[in-house]
Amino acid sequence: MKKASAEPLVLLDATAISAQRGGVGRYVEELARESVLAGIPLVVVCQPRDESVFAAMNCDLVVAPSIVSITPLRFVWEQIGLPLLARRLGATVIHSPHYTFPLVTSRRRVVTVHDLTFWSHPDRHSTLKRFFFRGWILASARMGLEVIVPSAATGREFERVAHADARHIAVAPHGVDCETFRPPSAAAVSQFTANVGVKSWVAFLGTIEPRKNVVPLIEGFCHATSTLSPRPSLLLAGASGWDNAVAGAIERAIQGGFDVRHLGYVPIDQLSAFLGGAEIVAYPSEGEGFGLPVLEAMSCGAAVLTTRSLSLPEVGGDAVEYTDTTSTAIGSALSDLLAKPARRRTLSDAAIIRAASFTWSACLDAHRAVWLV
Repeated sequence: MKKASAEPLVLLDATAISAQRGGVGRYVEELARESVLAGIPLVVVCQPRDESVFAAMNCDLVVAPSIVSITPLRFVWEQIGLPLLARRLGATVIHSPHYTFPLVTSRRRVVTVHDLTFWSHPDRHSTLKRFFFRGWILASARMGLEVIVPSAATGREFERVAHADARHIAVAPHGVDCETFRPPSAAAVSQFTANVGVKSWVAFLGTIEPRKNVVPLIEGFCHATSTLSPRPSLLLAGASGWDNAVAGAIERAIQGGFDVRHLGYVPIDQLSAFLGGAEIVAYPSEGEGFGLPVLEAMSCGAAVLTTRSLSLPEVGGDAVEYTDTTSTAIGSALSDLLAKPARRRTLSDAAIIRAASFTWSACLDAHRAVWLV
């Protein structure tokens, strides 16, 4: 590890991010990347598998013990090993970017709370996950930690449900990498369609979990495209979560003659073509702390259909179309947008402009104001 050159030194705990980068993983990576560019004294501690990723950013870096790849042992290491590492490095701030944090340390602690859906949509989480993360969120408020949230809506929810002091809440909206997420070339779209074997499609990007509302999306898609010829495909991209009903909904759609597929994890270098080449990107979530897939799709020039739940209007503004969360409403909105190519082009143009206002450098500035007090 290189020696950081200034104080206070921030220790960013990246051990909780998954191998397949979802929103939290991209948030942590971009935070680290921007910190290097800005010359902020920050050290990243990561899992062994992620060493090359952060090393390529020229981060000051510590590789955690291999035991952190086992989730229960990672939590143990977080309580014991992370504070000891902070002490050895002389770090003045420990930033825990995914809800949990060391309970005992003399260092100042900053924690990111991504959403409060453990309260607003409790039935959309497993019982264990709901109680576990509720406990940590409440603890961060009771202990008076500095909490960073990605949207004003999440900040208000945190203040309300955890009775948190607003003075300890900082809003830092996520950004988007406009070089990675940009309108794709015709050649890139053609390559993607050839690889996947589709001609046109409606896209969804996100972890397959209940609050993402994927089953109503599938049902609404089938209703919207039942009379179309040819029909677009519905392509679902993202890690498999715990929504066991999705597999059955896909099977029923296929039996009905619709092309609905779960592609699984799509590499980040293919997401521009996947999102920007779609007729519509549909993200009918029941609730988000921010909604990074919506922003990334907008940056790719997609016509986005989403909901007004929690933070999503903060991201989409007037540059997206909105729907309710029922399958009937989703189907009606999809049908309307599919029939109006001019409206989709208008949304695409507006989305690119709006997305450009969300930058990771601005996100870092909000973090720096909390870190470097």
